[in-house]
Amino acid sequence: MEADTVSIWPRMEPFLLGALQVSPSSKLSLHYLRKMATYVRTRDGCFPALGWSMWRHIACGKLQLPEDLAWLYFETFDLLVGHKPEERLEQAECLSQCSSKSELDQQRNKLSVDTLQFLLFLYIQQLNRVSLRTSLIGEEWPSPRTRSPSPSDREAKTSSQNKNWDDQAHLSFVQSHLAEILELLVEPGQLSQSGQALRDCQISLEAVRSLGLLLEGSVCGSKAIQPIHRLLAKGPLQTQAGYSTVSRSFSLHKLLSCLQHSLTLNPFGITACLRSGKKLAWAQQVEGAIKRAKIARNTHTAPPGSKMVLMSQVLKQTLAKTSDKLTGANIKIHRCSDAFIYLLSPLRSVSLDKCRDSTVVLGPVETSVHIHSCQNLRVVCVAGRIAVGASSRCTIHALTPTRPLLLPGNTDIILGPFHTFYPSLEDHMASVGLAVVPNAWDQPLLLGTEGLVNPSLNASSNPDPACYRLLAPAEFHTLVVPFQMEGDTCEVPGGLPPPYQAAVDEKQKRIQNWQKTVMEARLNKQQKQQFQELVEVKFHEWLLETGNRQELDSLIPPTIASLKESNGPATDTTRVNDTKHIRNGRAVGQSPMAC
Repeated sequence: MEADTVSIWPRMEPFLLGALQVSPSSKLSLHYLRKMATYVRTRDGCFPALGWSMWRHIACGKLQLPEDLAWLYFETFDLLVGHKPEERLEQAECLSQCSSKSELDQQRNKLSVDTLQFLLFLYIQQLNRVSLRTSLIGEEWPSPRTRSPSPSDREAKTSSQNKNWDDQAHLSFVQSHLAEILELLVEPGQLSQSGQALRDCQISLEAVRSLGLLLEGSVCGSKAIQPIHRLLAKGPLQTQAGYSTVSRSFSLHKLLSCLQHSLTLNPFGITACLRSGKKLAWAQQVEGAIKRAKIARNTHTAPPGSKMVLMSQVLKQTLAKTSDKLTGANIKIHRCSDAFIYLLSPLRSVSLDKCRDSTVVLGPVETSVHIHSCQNLRVVCVAGRIAVGASSRCTIHALTPTRPLLLPGNTDIILGPFHTFYPSLEDHMASVGLAVVPNAWDQPLLLGTEGLVNPSLNASSNPDPACYRLLAPAEFHTLVVPFQMEGDTCEVPGGLPPPYQAAVDEKQKRIQNWQKTVMEARLNKQQKQQFQELVEVKFHEWLLETGNRQELDSLIPPTIASLKESNGPATDTTRVNDTKHIRNGRAVGQSPMAC
C-alpha cells in the first residue's frame, strides 16, 4: 500500500473552539513556549499531566500573566477536551458550593490537563495573531503554490470569521508551523542550548499521540477516521515517518517530511460543506421576504466533532427547529437580518457572524457562543462560554458557568439573565453537562491583545470598559418560546435573580391592578365592546411602533406544500410534531420553517 493513500488533515474543533478570537499575548510566543516545554519536562508534578496550581505558577510567576487570564486558557482547554456530562455536572456542583477564593482554588487544584496537548493548545493561539505584512497589504504574498480560488473557496473565506472557521487557514497554519509544533514535543535532552531541536533527534510515540489534538486522518477508501499516532506507527506511513518499533519513537526529520507530504484540507470542513453538503431552500414567511436564505450541513456524513450546519441570509423570516440533526453540531449563522431563529436542540457550538436586527434563541450550547460583527442582536442561551467581539447594540441573556468574554470593538453591549424556557430545556442541559449554577452572566472579562484590560490603562486595541452594562431590572421582561413541545421544564431553570424577579412581580401586580380596575368599572355590554376595541387599536399601534408585529406575523405557518427542496431527496423537512406554534394559547400548526 502506498503512503499516498493516506490523508492527514487539521481537526476543526481545536481551531474553532480553542483559539481565542483575539491576537494572543506576546508571552505565548514560541520563545516562551519552548522555555515552558523544557520546564514542565524537568519539574515534578508537571508531566504528563499539568495541574492548575502548577500552570498558575508558570503563567503568573514565569510568564507574568494575570491569574484570571491564566485560568481563562486553562478553562478554555478544559471546555475543548471531552468530558462526560455527568463529570461536568459534578464539577459544577462542587464549584457552586465554594464561598471563598481559597475554597475555589481548592476545587480548581483538583483539575489537570494533558501537558503536551495544553502546550499545543497555547501554541495555536497564534492563529489569530495579526501579521504586520498582512495588515499592510491585506493578503499574504503569493507563492508558487497559490492558485486562483474557486467560487466555493471564496464563499468559504467570506463566511469565515477571523480564522476560526476557515479550514484553509487551519491547513496553512499547520503547514507553516509544523516544524515548531513538533519541536515542542521533543524531550529537553535533544535540544540545543537555544532550545531548538537537533536534526537527528527523536520524538516518542507518546508525544506524537498528543498531536491527536490537532491532526487526524484516514486511509483512502476507508470511512474510518483514525488518530494521527495510529496512522503513523503502522501501515503505509510507518517507514516514511521514521518509526522504530524498538525505541517506539520517530525521527523528527522524517516525521516532519512525512506529515508535510500527507497534509490535506479537512474533508469535513466548511469548504467541503459548502461544496457538497446538503443544501436546503426555506419557505418564505412574510410578504416581501427575499428568496436568498440557504443552509448547508454535513451532519449526515461527518464524525462527532466535525458536524456543522451553516445558515446564511435568513431575511425577514422565522426559523424554528428541534431535531437530532442539530444535536452536537457546530452552528454558524451568517448575515441574517430581521429574523427570529429558534434552534431548540443541544448544540456543540454556535457562531453568529455579521447578523443584525434579529433574535436568536438557542438550546444549551456545550462549548461556546461567539458573536462577531453583529448589530442590534438579541441572543438567548445557556452556554459553556459567551464571547462577543466587534459588535454593537447587542443584548445577551445568558446562563453560563464561565465569565463572558468581551473582545475588542464592542459598543453598547447589554448583559442580562437567562429569561426563558421550553419543555425539554433541562433534559437538554443535562445531556451537555450544563447546570444552573455557578452562573457568571454578570461578571464579564474584557480581553485585549495583551491580556485582560485594566480600566485605568485602556488602549485603542483593547475593549472599552464602558462598552457594556448590565440590564436594568426596570427594562427586564421574560421571553416566551412560542412553540409546544414534549418535556417537563415549566419555568426558567434556576429562577431569576432577585432584582429581576421583583421587577417581573411588579409588572404582574400592575396587570392585576388593571384587571381589577376594569372589573370595578362595571361597564355595560356596549361599553365593554368599545373599550375592547380601543385597547386593541392601541395594542396594534404598539406592535407597529416596536416592530413586534413582524415577529407575530412570521409565526403564521406556511402550507406544507410550500416547503420545497432545493436538491431533491437531500432535503430534511421538519416533522410536523417537532415543534408546534402557539397562537392565542393553542397549537396551530408545524414549525414556521423547515431546515
